[in-house]
Amino acid sequence: MRKTFVPLSTVGAWAAVLSLTAILLATSLAILSADSLAQDQMVLVTTGSTMPEPLYMLWGDEYHKLHSETQVRYLPVGTSESAKNVLSGAGDLGGGDAPIPEKQLKEAAHAAVELPTVLVGIAVFYNVPGNATSIRLSGPVLADIYLGKTTSWNDPEIARLNPDGKLPDLPIKVLHRTNGKGSNYIFSDFLSKLSPEFRAKVGKNDSPKWPVGAAFSRCQDLLATAAKTSGAIGYAELRCGEKSGLSIALIRNAAGEFVNPSTKSISDVALAMESKMTDDFRASLTNAPGKESYPIVSFTWFYVPVHRQDLQRSHAVKEYLSWVYASGQEIAQAQFAHRLMSPAP
Repeated sequence: MRKTFVPLSTVGAWAAVLSLTAILLATSLAILSADSLAQDQMVLVTTGSTMPEPLYMLWGDEYHKLHSETQVRYLPVGTSESAKNVLSGAGDLGGGDAPIPEKQLKEAAHAAVELPTVLVGIAVFYNVPGNATSIRLSGPVLADIYLGKTTSWNDPEIARLNPDGKLPDLPIKVLHRTNGKGSNYIFSDFLSKLSPEFRAKVGKNDSPKWPVGAAFSRCQDLLATAAKTSGAIGYAELRCGEKSGLSIALIRNAAGEFVNPSTKSISDVALAMESKMTDDFRASLTNAPGKESYPIVSFTWFYVPVHRQDLQRSHAVKEYLSWVYASGQEIAQAQFAHRLMSPAP
């Protein structure tokens, strides 16, 4: 399975702008210079989503090797919970796969800035017996499935997207994530853009009001259930499904092409959106233009507190972030190269 966390360093000149901006924002958090602070032992507590957990854990380990006085502990509590922690003043750093809502930012006890770290792609996994190994789906059809309107794999709308294959008369078993998950936000953002009915009834949210389906807190549990449930469909970050054995749907993008999630198709989104970005990295990347762009893509963000906390902790956070947007990106790139050389399961 191919790498799905795409480091910013893989997406050309735009990545340099992102990295530079992030470093400047992180540097603004430093209250004292390095020379004026004692290098005491410290544990930085970071909460965040489960999607980038392997990369963030690796970053923490590698940073500690170079800076033995600082440990970075990552707790995968979910996007929504992490945002609440940071805005209430708890923890040193947060993270998530959805931008914090403007209302929540304005009403927060403590201010925070959001810095993009990597690009992620959400794959649609399915379990349909027979020769259905490359089913094509569109945003409107997925929306109808998750609204409970399309209930069989041989539905005419699905058949119309797959004229070369015969799909079975098999009930669709809908699986989704529990509340507060960043993958909910990315997936519902995509569906809301393609289906006015979905936008009105369910909406774009990390806690959508799903009208049908079974909920799962962990992507691993969702995929394990899908693997043993004939007719199942679910969504998860592509990395999470590396060993699931499930098929992955090709999704129709804004150019009308059916695209598989891959490092290239995810990176192409950033290139396609370059001209539309200014200094606001909270922008939605789903259903981006471009013939080869995969349509269910997003940044994942760090939520960085900007309130005046303990001076040494502020300095430690600043130093860690400066490293992430330099050496950390190189480590992400190395991981990406390693996965490209790994055989598919």
